[in-house]
Amino acid sequence: MLIRGVGRILGGIFYQRCFYLFLMLMSFVAVVSFIDPTPLGRIAIAGANAFLVVATVASVGRTTLSFLLALVLAAPALVYQWIALRSGDPHALVMSRWFAVALYAAAIGYLMRYVFQREVMTADKLFGAASMYLLIGVFWAFLYALIDNYHPGSFTLGGQPTNPGFFDFVYFSFTVLTSTGFGDLAPLGRQARGICTVEQITGSLFVAILIARLAGVYPPGVDKAE
Repeated sequence: MLIRGVGRILGGIFYQRCFYLFLMLMSFVAVVSFIDPTPLGRIAIAGANAFLVVATVASVGRTTLSFLLALVLAAPALVYQWIALRSGDPHALVMSRWFAVALYAAAIGYLMRYVFQREVMTADKLFGAASMYLLIGVFWAFLYALIDNYHPGSFTLGGQPTNPGFFDFVYFSFTVLTSTGFGDLAPLGRQARGICTVEQITGSLFVAILIARLAGVYPPGVDKAE
């Protein structure tokens, strides 16, 4: 009886992986907003990102190939992240972010393939679409952090060049993705503006394509009187 109960629980988790990824993404975005940029805060953000990486691997690994690809990208990201925390090596931090960017890009691609398959739309696919949208925002946050690593002064705060923390990039990424405006943090460098433009286009196209997909899955009912 106990084994069957555990099996049902694990089966439910397995078939609702996108739902748990969505919860992890929402938790990640919410948690980093309350963490100060201190050594302890960096450890907390690294821990939250580690859980997010694990959830991403679980949601993407629907086939052996996709699981191995996600694992190959996730392992170096976590290792370099641990090295950066232990030694404070900025090179290790940059490498960790590069592998995280590659992992999230692969996850977005696999989720897009999963969500837009010509099959019945399920609750897990709906959460997959929501997870993909949030993952796009996190993906671009890491890109902005990398741009700031290679091109310091690429962002301004109140009109003055600044050195934003990681949450600032998360905040900025989602304001760009949702087209709500830059606010106090704005791109200054050419590279930052170029990536920002691509994210704005991606956010607009994603919503339009997803609505078209849902409209195709749930067509309007035919009047029986006809």
